[in-house]
Amino acid sequence: MSVSLQTVTEDEADIRLDRWFRRHFPHLTQGALQKLCRTGQVRVDGKRVDPATRLASGQGIRIPPMPDASRPAPLLPAIDPHDRKELERLTVYQDECLIVLDKPAGLPVQGGPGIKRHLDGMLAALRDETGNKPRLVHRLDRDTSGLIVLARTPGVAAKLAAAFRGRAVKKTYWAIVVGRPSPAEGQIDLRLARIGAGAGALTVPAERDEEDAVSAVTDYRTLDHAGRKFTWLEMQPLTGRTHQLRVHCEALRTPILGDPKYGGDAAHPDGFVDRLHLHARALDLPHPQGGRLLVHAPAPPHLKETLKSLGFTEPAAPGPARQAGRD
Repeated sequence: MSVSLQTVTEDEADIRLDRWFRRHFPHLTQGALQKLCRTGQVRVDGKRVDPATRLASGQGIRIPPMPDASRPAPLLPAIDPHDRKELERLTVYQDECLIVLDKPAGLPVQGGPGIKRHLDGMLAALRDETGNKPRLVHRLDRDTSGLIVLARTPGVAAKLAAAFRGRAVKKTYWAIVVGRPSPAEGQIDLRLARIGAGAGALTVPAERDEEDAVSAVTDYRTLDHAGRKFTWLEMQPLTGRTHQLRVHCEALRTPILGDPKYGGDAAHPDGFVDRLHLHARALDLPHPQGGRLLVHAPAPPHLKETLKSLGFTEPAAPGPARQAGRD
């Protein structure tokens, strides 16, 4: 086999070189690729690179003769039909670029200590004919229900992840909180910090000059209220910090109903389903092929039950809408 040159496609832009090789040459090990880069046999636009190099559309990758090219790719595990059926049930929108799911409360997005079943592990059931599975591009808390986006390809994943990082995605959440915020609508600008590690880590309000503090901003407005006891809030986080909405609601002295980690006893009044009442209701995001995509998810069963018991009327969730010219 001779040396060849392959061009990075638009869909492959911004992925790492090692992931590009894993996609095109699954038999090549990470160690072998590192050696090929170190010795200059793999180059990008004629320059030496390392496996972590991010690629750009149109770049040329020098491909040397591949070692062990005849070795077959490892066999993929069988697709779990139950996972596929469940993911199809949760799908609210899909096209050739992405999938949007309505994640139920209680399903972890990724694995960890003591977690055997999680969304990322289920995604193998949606592998395409080349063995690639959809990729997560953002996260939701385990106890939060609602919309989460998956990318079908590495290039789309890079574009969507950049959109989430760059605040090009408008996220809308619903929450039932205990108490009534004052004012009824406004903006919470409260820096946050993380203390501890692992499952016991907490997000806490921080002083502006605190070394590890990060900016956290949330817009909120009251949709309805039951006297001063409970309020239905719509919230739009302008930043994406861990547990941001939960801590910001606690800072308003109106903790989210059923919050297992924040709010203390006040978050667990008698007479209600003791689950976190926080739901990712809508996403308005730039579509990788242009324009924008707007998707809504109806309230989950426990939130529906509480809305009804408080006399609140849930509006119907509009169907997905792809709109051109709104980048």
